[in-house]
Amino acid sequence: MATACSIRVRGIVQGVGFRPWVYRLAQANALTGWVLNGDQGVEIHLEGDEDSLAAFMREMRSSPPAAAAISAIEVEPARCEGLSVFTIRESERLSRPTVRISPDLPICEECLAELFDRSDPRCGYPYINCTNCGPRYSVILSLPYDRPATTMREWPMDDFCSREYHDPANRRFHAQPVACPACGPAFSLLEGATTIPNSTEAIGRSAQLLRGGKIVAVKGIGGYHLACDARKTEAITALRERKFRKEKPFALMARDIETARTLIDLSPDAESLLTSVARPIVLAPGMQDLPGVAPDTSELGVMLPYTPLHHLLFAAGAPDALVMTSANRSSEPIAYEDEDALARLSGIADAFLVGERPIARRVDDSVARAGVFGPMILRRSRGYAPSAVAHLPASRPLLALGADLKNTITLVVDGQAFVSQHIGDLDHYQSFRAFVETIDDLLSMYDVRRDDLIIAHDAHPQYASTLHALSLPCANRIAVQHHRAHIASVLAENAIWDEPVIGISFDGTGYGGDGTIWGGEMFAGSLRSGFDRIAHLRPAALAGGDAAAQYPVQAAAGFLSQLDDLPDLAAAPFQFGPRYRSALQMIERDVRTFTTTSMGRLFDTAAALLGFTREITFEGQAAIWLEQLARSAPATEPYPFPFTSCELDFRPLLSALIEDRLHRRPIAEIARAFQLGIAAGLASAVMTLCEECRVRAVVLSGGVFQNELLLADLNTLFGAAKPRVWTNHAVPPNDGGISLGQAALAAFGACDA
Repeated sequence: MATACSIRVRGIVQGVGFRPWVYRLAQANALTGWVLNGDQGVEIHLEGDEDSLAAFMREMRSSPPAAAAISAIEVEPARCEGLSVFTIRESERLSRPTVRISPDLPICEECLAELFDRSDPRCGYPYINCTNCGPRYSVILSLPYDRPATTMREWPMDDFCSREYHDPANRRFHAQPVACPACGPAFSLLEGATTIPNSTEAIGRSAQLLRGGKIVAVKGIGGYHLACDARKTEAITALRERKFRKEKPFALMARDIETARTLIDLSPDAESLLTSVARPIVLAPGMQDLPGVAPDTSELGVMLPYTPLHHLLFAAGAPDALVMTSANRSSEPIAYEDEDALARLSGIADAFLVGERPIARRVDDSVARAGVFGPMILRRSRGYAPSAVAHLPASRPLLALGADLKNTITLVVDGQAFVSQHIGDLDHYQSFRAFVETIDDLLSMYDVRRDDLIIAHDAHPQYASTLHALSLPCANRIAVQHHRAHIASVLAENAIWDEPVIGISFDGTGYGGDGTIWGGEMFAGSLRSGFDRIAHLRPAALAGGDAAAQYPVQAAAGFLSQLDDLPDLAAAPFQFGPRYRSALQMIERDVRTFTTTSMGRLFDTAAALLGFTREITFEGQAAIWLEQLARSAPATEPYPFPFTSCELDFRPLLSALIEDRLHRRPIAEIARAFQLGIAAGLASAVMTLCEECRVRAVVLSGGVFQNELLLADLNTLFGAAKPRVWTNHAVPPNDGGISLGQAALAAFGACDA
C-alpha cells in the first residue's frame, strides 16, 4: 500500500542540480510525486511503498549533489494523491525566501572535457556550464532561482540547449545558465579602435597580448581582472604605476596545479584549500623570485583557473603564471559593469576581453591560507559568499552593517545569518556606493521590509557605516562595540552560545567603550551573557589619531614617550625624521593626542624601530614586513612582555628592542625576539586569566591574528596543557568578520559598549 510524505530540504539546494538529482533518485526508487524550488528551500512530495521511501531518504542524507550543502531536512506525513509520475514543478513564491543561495562554482571536470572536445557543440565555448558548475550568486537577480530570474534571461535557449535542459537524464537538466555558441552570449576583444567579435579569436588575441607583456582587462564571474605576465617585470611595473598600487602584493593565477607547485610551497592543507570548490587565492611561501609581484614578503597568493574562459586563455598560449588582480584603481571596488569598466580602466588596460553576460553583483576573489589552527579566510567573497555561516536566535530580520574597513554586511532571516561578499573600505566613494548597493540587494533578494528590521552597527559615532545605519528606517538600532564583535564572530560561526571563554581581540583601531581607541583587549564571558573587559594592553599616546596608522614613526612617538628612560635615538642606526619630532610635540602639548591600547600600533612601533620609517601603502604593511623579517631568523630568547595588574606592559619589550638595536644586533633577530615576546606575554596572560575566571577556552580574533608566526608561537607556548583555542574559519578574523559578530550580539541582546 502506497504512503506519502512531504519533505522540505534547507541549505544550499537551489542552483546546484538538486531538483534533477531528486528526480533521478525518485525514478530509481519507483516513487511518484513532485519537486520544486520554494521560498525556504526545496519542497518534495513523495508517494510509494515504505521501503522505497526509506531508501530515498537514506541516499538523500548520505549522497547529495557535490555542490549542495543540506542544513536541515523536515519530513511530515502527507495525503496520498494517487500520482502516477514524478515531475519537476514550477517554483513557488509564497512568502519571504530563506533559501540559501549557492556561491559561484568552478567549472566541473565534465564541462572541462567538453570544452576541449572538438566533436562537442560547446567546444571552446567560454560560457559552458551545467548543474554541477558555473555562475550562481553573480547571475541571480531574485529568488527562487530560475532562468527568468537570472542575467541569462535575455538569451532564449535553442533546440539543442532546450532538449538537454528538459532531459532528466542529462546533467544540464534544469541548469539555469545553460547556453551554447548558437544561442548564448559570447566574448569580444576591444583593442583601441579595433573590435574582435568572435570568442575564439578574441581569446587567442588576448593570450598573444599577454605573452607580449601587455595588460588585459578580463571579464570574469564577479567582475573584471587586470591580467599580465607574472614573469615580465616591466609589465608588473606598468600595472603598478597605472593602477596606483605601490607595494601591495598581486594575486597570481597558475595554469594548473603543477604550475602552482612551482610557485608556492603547498602543504597538503594548502593544496586542499587551493583545489576546493571555492577556488580561493591561497597564501603560501613562495618558491620563485617574481620581482614586483609581492614586495617585502616571502608569501605569494595563487589561485587556479575556475572559469572556462581562464582555461581557454591558457590553452591559447597565455603565460602559465599570470598576475590576476581586481580591476580597479587602488582602494576602489572591483569594476563589474561593462560601461563602468571601460571608463575606469581606460589608461590601465591595453585591451578589454568583454563577455556579453551581465554580472548581477560584484564579487571579488576570496583569499585564504592553511593556518596553524585550521583554514583561515582573509577575504570572504567568490566561492563562499553569500552562504549562511551561522544560525542565530533572531525572531525578526536583522541587518548588521559591519565596520568601515574591509566591510561586509550580514543579514539574518529566520535565524540564518547570510554574510555578504567583501565590499571594501568605506572611506572611498565607490566602496561606499557598493556598500549601499549590497544592502539594497540583500534586502530585496530576501524580500525584507526595512521597517521590520533590527539594525546593528559599530559603536563608533563617526563611522560611515554608523551614519548610514542612523539614516535607515528600521524597527530598532543597536550599537555594538567593535572588539566584542570580533570575539562574537568566532563563537557565532562555531555555534557556541553559552560556554564562557577568555576572548582576545587584537587589532589596529576600534572605538572603545570608554571613548578611547582600543585594539589590545581581553574579555571574559559568553555570547549569550556578553563580554566584560578584564584586561588590555597598557595605554599609550597616539598623536593624530587614525593618521598614525599611516605612519609607523608617528605611532612610535606615542609608545616611546611612555618609556621612563628613553635613550637618545640620534645615535641610532635609523632616522625617524621630522614627523616623529612633530608627533612628540603634539603629545607634549596634548594637541590631537588620544589614548590607545592598540596592539596593531605596537607592531608598527617595532617595525619603525627596525627600519620601516616610510608611509605604509596598504593596511597592515608594516606588521607584515616585521613578521617576514622575523621568519628569516631562528627562534631566540623573547623580549619581556609582562602581564601585571590586568595590563600587558609594552615598556620592557620596547626597551629591550631599543637596546639591541643600538648595539647593532641583526634586525631579523630583533624582530624574532619581539614576536616571541608578544606571544610569550599573551600566553602568560591567557593562562592567568583562564585560571582566575575558571574557564578552559580562549577565542583569538582581530586583524593581528592574521600573523601566522604569532599563532604558531602561541600554539607552541600553550603546550600540552593548552586551553581549547577557537579562531575564525568561516569569516575573516579581520574586520571582514565584524558584521557577523554584530549580528550575533544583537540577536542575544548582549551589546554593552
